[in-house]
Amino acid sequence: MSIQIRQATLDDIPALHSLVAELASHLGEAEHFTSTVERFEKDFKDDFFHAIVADNGEEIVGMALYCYVYSTWKGRMIYLEDFVISKRHRRQGIGQLLWDALLQRGRDRNCALLKWQVVADDAAAMRFYNKQDPIFEDQWLNGKVML
Repeated sequence: MSIQIRQATLDDIPALHSLVAELASHLGEAEHFTSTVERFEKDFKDDFFHAIVADNGEEIVGMALYCYVYSTWKGRMIYLEDFVISKRHRRQGIGQLLWDALLQRGRDRNCALLKWQVVADDAAAMRFYNKQDPIFEDQWLNGKVML
């Protein structure tokens, strides 16, 4: 089966939403995933986020959903919000293809770094990320306020 890695289009939004739902379920957080397909579509049209997808010709089997942000210390960067490979398509090298495409996207946009979060007890995700030569920060805490 051939995998095409490409930028997401508006037609891919329902598949992206479905993959995020799968991720939320995998993490035991399905009840907290309240965004709708319509919200995804609006925000995508507004250029609020981007995504790279893995397409096997029949369906979207993985995605890297990201946005561009600015670091006052380093300059341009990509923030990877969600990185999901459908459970039945894992361990086929698709994640690495998406990861490499995301890094290239950052290089093409002159980004200085890529940042992301990972749930520390997600063993499969940690195995993948540890292969990418990451720097895991231990002095910077993530903060949030609900609006």
